[in-house]
Amino acid sequence: MRKEHVEYIKDLPINIALATIIEYPIHWKDCIQIVFVLKGTIEVSIDNETFPLEEKELEIINANEVYSIRSQDPANIVLILSIDPGFFEKYYTDAREVFFYTNSAAEENAQEEEKYYELRKYISILLYEAVAKIDDYEDKIEEYLLKMMYHLLNHFHYLFYEGEGLEDDDEQLERYHRIVKYLSNNYMNKVSLQELAHKEYLSSQYLSYKIKNTLGYGFNEYLNQIRVEESTKLLLSTDKNISEISEDVGFSHVRYYNKHFKIHYNCTPMQYRKKYKVSDKELENMAQLTYFDSNAAIPYLTHYLEDYDRYNYDNRIIKIDIDLDRECIDEYKQPDLIDLGDSYLLLEEENRRILEEIQREIKFSHGLVNGLFSEDMDIFRDTNHKFINWTRVETILDFLKTLDLIPIINTEEVEQYIIDDFIHYFSNIYEEDDIEEWLNAKAEDFKPYFPPNRLSAMQDTILMVPYILYNYIHLKNRVVLHMTDEISKDIILCNDTFFGGAGIFTSNCLKKPSYYAYMLLSLLGDEVIAKGDGYIVTKSEYGYQIMLFNPTEIAEDVLYGNKPADKMKERKVSLNILNMKHDFQVTKYTLDRSFGSVYDKWLALNKPERLDNDNWELLKEYVHPDISFYYGKNSIVYHTVATIKPYGAVLFLLNNVLN
Repeated sequence: MRKEHVEYIKDLPINIALATIIEYPIHWKDCIQIVFVLKGTIEVSIDNETFPLEEKELEIINANEVYSIRSQDPANIVLILSIDPGFFEKYYTDAREVFFYTNSAAEENAQEEEKYYELRKYISILLYEAVAKIDDYEDKIEEYLLKMMYHLLNHFHYLFYEGEGLEDDDEQLERYHRIVKYLSNNYMNKVSLQELAHKEYLSSQYLSYKIKNTLGYGFNEYLNQIRVEESTKLLLSTDKNISEISEDVGFSHVRYYNKHFKIHYNCTPMQYRKKYKVSDKELENMAQLTYFDSNAAIPYLTHYLEDYDRYNYDNRIIKIDIDLDRECIDEYKQPDLIDLGDSYLLLEEENRRILEEIQREIKFSHGLVNGLFSEDMDIFRDTNHKFINWTRVETILDFLKTLDLIPIINTEEVEQYIIDDFIHYFSNIYEEDDIEEWLNAKAEDFKPYFPPNRLSAMQDTILMVPYILYNYIHLKNRVVLHMTDEISKDIILCNDTFFGGAGIFTSNCLKKPSYYAYMLLSLLGDEVIAKGDGYIVTKSEYGYQIMLFNPTEIAEDVLYGNKPADKMKERKVSLNILNMKHDFQVTKYTLDRSFGSVYDKWLALNKPERLDNDNWELLKEYVHPDISFYYGKNSIVYHTVATIKPYGAVLFLLNNVLN
């Protein structure tokens, strides 16, 4: 009987096996193993305990634990994930000293907690990446393996099962981990409770009580349990006599060794050796395992992979050839209309700063102005309304003119004498402007598309990016949103930032993903030279612009109803740019959940109800599209590759470089 060697996947710290197991005799391996039953039933015996496992249940076998597996169900299918503990040791020093336990109790639903679902999901992702071998799969395996190992550390730590409440007491958890680590590494020597108590600055009596209470065994019981469990490896893998083994594992006399071994295994060491020690050849003949291609496990795991972005990704690179010599096939109009909301908002410095930023980065040509003649604007100065005060109105109009933003003023239910006075007063001030046009222009003249004017949690999220881009580029719906989220007394708030408003800024002045969708659209040129499924290529006096995005329409019953959004996949696009006449400076914008979604960053902060100044500054300053730039040298075919994340977009600007 011997220790088995583990063959890991080349250059990776894992191995994955799929098998039907009838008999897997006693053995041990220097790796962490997770046994995941996909079908049928098995029994896993670890040391002196046996755990029955049914479909969906898991058992963790720690490095060098002696175990066996058997089953009377010939249709069982078991996934075994083997992990090199050295991988986790690179990130967590004590990785080899921590044991992981699952609840394999016989009671029903013992493994229905969320932490078990998450563990099954991690295993499923690791399997999928290992068998699919799509782009960067080695990096993904290491990424998710590390996440899984920390998940095990935080939720399946052995002391969580032995010590009630230790998961909530870091100091005590560390203390008993030190104690167990010390005993596991020194069981073969003379170890005393007094020595340990001295190390921990505790009395022997108190430590004895706490060890019993925490580990479930008294000090000597626990130490002797370690010794007899370790002795089984010597019984099965060496020809040492019982007396030698007794001494090697730390017993002062073979009589004590026999006594404690029988308590633990219900037989003597000699009986154990006689029953289980066999030659390598006999061991090979005893084993009854049928291995399958690991791909066959995927159908059992689809439930855990449905939300994984790379699942069902077919590794197909979408190839697009772009000829810069092509004639214009259509005109493109940048976003030109924004709803400024109630006029009085522009009297506030914060909102003026927001609009300045919008015009600096997006440059709308027209703005819908509401409530310009309302009481909030303080236009009436006497009870008979003989004198109209235009001071606040003039302040707003002056501000809009400095931003080159032409107002479209709502005059519904405004009395004619007020309109006449407005025209008379401002025609003298703004002689070069057609004041009446500001009043008579209709939003419909701009062919706008107004989404339903109601709250929706989706309006805060990255889903607004494909919604806006798809509408503009493929449906030619010129979506008009509000400048900022406006809070009214009817809105029930659960935090101070997100409540599903229709603004491109939150009410506390943070840019939402919809803002960046408009910004990217505003960077496109006015001549379309190519357009297809999920891309558009435009031309301007400065050069060329290539927008890539997920070509999926986000229906309004997803944004404003309860219909779930279709799952989007990552897309990899290979661009061949033909007929470059000169060099370009290439600027690349990447917009996705990681870059440009303040909502996702807020989630990463654990959804604080109120943002403190530090977090607000971080979200304001550091949440934006990823921007990179480099030199594109004139060539016959200029090639670049882009990865479009789910619900994201990538924009390339190729600006002329004149020699």
